[in-house]
Amino acid sequence: MDEVKQIVSDIKNGNIKPVYFLMGEEPYYIDRISQFIDKNVLAEEEKGFNQMVLYGRDISIEDIVANAKRFPMMAERQVVIVKEAQELSRTIEKLADYVENPQPSTVLVICYKYKKIDKRKKLYKVVAKNGVIFESKKLYENQVSDWIRRVLGGAKYTIEPKASQMLVEFLGTDLSKINNELEKLKLIIPSGTQITADQIEENIGISKEFNNFELRKAIGTRNGVKAHLIINYFAQNPKDNPLVVTISLLYSFFSQVLQYHGLTDKSQRNVASALKINPYFVKDYSEAAHNYPMKKVSGIIAYLRDADVKSKGVGATNLPQGDILKELLVKIMG
Repeated sequence: MDEVKQIVSDIKNGNIKPVYFLMGEEPYYIDRISQFIDKNVLAEEEKGFNQMVLYGRDISIEDIVANAKRFPMMAERQVVIVKEAQELSRTIEKLADYVENPQPSTVLVICYKYKKIDKRKKLYKVVAKNGVIFESKKLYENQVSDWIRRVLGGAKYTIEPKASQMLVEFLGTDLSKINNELEKLKLIIPSGTQITADQIEENIGISKEFNNFELRKAIGTRNGVKAHLIINYFAQNPKDNPLVVTISLLYSFFSQVLQYHGLTDKSQRNVASALKINPYFVKDYSEAAHNYPMKKVSGIIAYLRDADVKSKGVGATNLPQGDILKELLVKIMG
């Protein structure tokens, strides 16, 4: 995120490079940077003759080079944006000769999503020397809540830890999807206020009571009544609550509880650092560790692996997902 801000700041200050190679597994920042260049490098009246968007599936490297070598018309620069450049992965190295001596009046933007080029090869080295190379890395689940907090902080919002966790568990690590939902919230909720779990439920449609976060908490506190209520809700709404997601999150939770058992320093700060969680949730792991001794946790992890296999049809042909989850809950809390 800081690297993105630096790229944007440099462009705003007139420090514009002839080549921007944007690559990596997370498409969100690749889109943000290319959109910023699209909207801000040229004045609106210059774009008609001097800005073009090409698509990797429709062109060759030779086409890109030919367009990049053109001179701008009645403008200081031209902008060439190549989207879906990953479609040219077999021939992308051919671009190195152009990047080695790029046209100074052209801003060439390569959007190379979901992949990255070999750092040992010529293309990477010449882009690093003559332009900007940016790798957009996928965030781990435990990093997304902090990303949400920082994005909202930049717009003068705060968010409850539970509300943030609800977004992550419902939307996963897809930053574009999460950002879309945050933009909707910003239209409804005044700047300078805190976004709550109630607002997430009301405006995005994520239940604050019947979700994987609450299931995990109910199991951790051995609240069997609430856990069964949530599971019954999941069984009635399987499309909105896929079993594979629930098992994955419970597996992650109990793996962290097992890790908690192994810590000698169980201070809030150390636990949050070791488990890579928000300090706000440390108490949930402490309570779960109290309720589930290390030997029991090891057994639960085995139950979760077994349930995962059954959910994929191995040894449990046509068994409803709700039944697999109910059986799993009995084993965990038994």
